[in-house]
Amino acid sequence: MESCEEAEAYSSAASQTYLDQLDDTFIEHVLSLGVRSGLALDVGTGPGQIPIKLALKLPQLQIVGLDLSEAMLAKAKNDAAQAGVGSQVRFQTGNAKQLPFSDNHFDLVICNSLLHHAADPLATLNELARVTRPQGAVLMRDLRRPSALAFPFHLAWFGRHYRGLMKKLFTDSVRAAYTKQELEELLVRSRIVGGRVFRKGLSHIGIERRAS
Repeated sequence: MESCEEAEAYSSAASQTYLDQLDDTFIEHVLSLGVRSGLALDVGTGPGQIPIKLALKLPQLQIVGLDLSEAMLAKAKNDAAQAGVGSQVRFQTGNAKQLPFSDNHFDLVICNSLLHHAADPLATLNELARVTRPQGAVLMRDLRRPSALAFPFHLAWFGRHYRGLMKKLFTDSVRAAYTKQELEELLVRSRIVGGRVFRKGLSHIGIERRAS
């Protein structure tokens, strides 16, 4: 999502209780991975809700939010400053398939609803692995694509919270998302060592690796 219109649609939807609750479950999952301090990276940070929420929970963690969209990053920087975490969280432009960081740089690497946007998902997963320290944690969560039979019912139920442009963006995202089996196959081919595929309810799946 790169345009100002899309950034506005996303932020409007994200203000709803449903999206906020989804972000909170993602933060809870991050906290369970064992990282409390150090340096973290949020790839595909969008308007920055995840880094801001995480910074408020873990004041000893420095966080970098990365995204291609200048419109999203402008909102993220403004919201971080308003939340009082502007010195703890910084935002910059960058591409997930060629991260602008050295190997083994971060203690924690996370991304939320990014993989279905990636033209080369394997390259994205490999980049997440590359910039994470060997003992570091990884969390990649995304939407789950249901079967063709369940697809319209899935959209009707989980898309009931959206209207207009956000409804279209959600529908397109679910259509582009992966099944659990497809994600497991990607994980096997990737350079993420020690990760596992998880399922969060009926709507989300992802890859996690705890800190060691």
